[in-house]
Amino acid sequence: MKYNKQIALEGLLLKAFSPLPYEKAQRLMGPLSKKAMRVLPLKSLNCEKRRITRPDGSSFRVCVMRGKQSKGKTVGVLWLHGGGYALGAPEMAVMSFPRQLINHCNCVVIAPDYTLSTEKPFPAALEDAYTALLWLTENREALGIEAEKLVVGGESAGGGLTAALCLYARDRGFDRIGFQMPLYPMLDDRVTDTSADNRAPVWNTKANKAAWRIYLGDRVMNNGVSPYAAPARATDYAALPPAITVIGTVEPFYRETLTYFENLKRAGVPTALKEYEGAYHAFDMLAPYAAVSRDANRFLLEQYGAFTEQYIL
Repeated sequence: MKYNKQIALEGLLLKAFSPLPYEKAQRLMGPLSKKAMRVLPLKSLNCEKRRITRPDGSSFRVCVMRGKQSKGKTVGVLWLHGGGYALGAPEMAVMSFPRQLINHCNCVVIAPDYTLSTEKPFPAALEDAYTALLWLTENREALGIEAEKLVVGGESAGGGLTAALCLYARDRGFDRIGFQMPLYPMLDDRVTDTSADNRAPVWNTKANKAAWRIYLGDRVMNNGVSPYAAPARATDYAALPPAITVIGTVEPFYRETLTYFENLKRAGVPTALKEYEGAYHAFDMLAPYAAVSRDANRFLLEQYGAFTEQYIL
């Protein structure tokens, strides 16, 4: 497996010390990661924290981050963090693509602290994401969002949750998503040719299997798994929002991402995808100063701007 030379050293170090291939480690790290990431400094993202109420009366945290640009209408973005569904917190936005949006675009980014699978399995995370989507829609004017249509995006598991949410919203008649940005998304609990024996840094076959077991339990790889849990299982891609992504060629999600985007295109859904040879999972977050990561961010910002002009404004 040949890694992109620009990010190879970081990848090898991450591979040597990562505990993620072990299910017990993910279960332990889930709640700890949420607590640890709450202290990440978000002043540069113009962030304030609020709470959203679920239908059952309980609530969860949400980070509201405001873009620094003022040109054009303000766009609302729902961003779902990564972490294999088992780990992570909305404060990860400080090192993921929302940072680019805040610095370069006129937007309000909403990042919910959705329920991790280490707390409750599927469908808890999806239900929280949909609650956040409705909250964003209902509070659009109060948040200073001018555009009527919204963007939904996320990285890794957040990318998978993005695709699932677009399916779920479409099937409920919600038509306010202008386009989606599922970045290197976690879409398929089944084995593909790039997730079968993957030993890449950051996320590989062992980590992937462990995360899906936590998210789906005994249902994993069964025929009855819902496409709202694993969007690669969807059979109807019609009327889904246009989609943008980047993907590395050595990561486990490479094949499922290409297949998802091919299915969208066959259904007549506009897409923009760029591959990065030798790039491993979340390369843009973990090696942000590498030329390959800067190129990925440029591509995503360019496509975000073009899709915003065409499908939002």
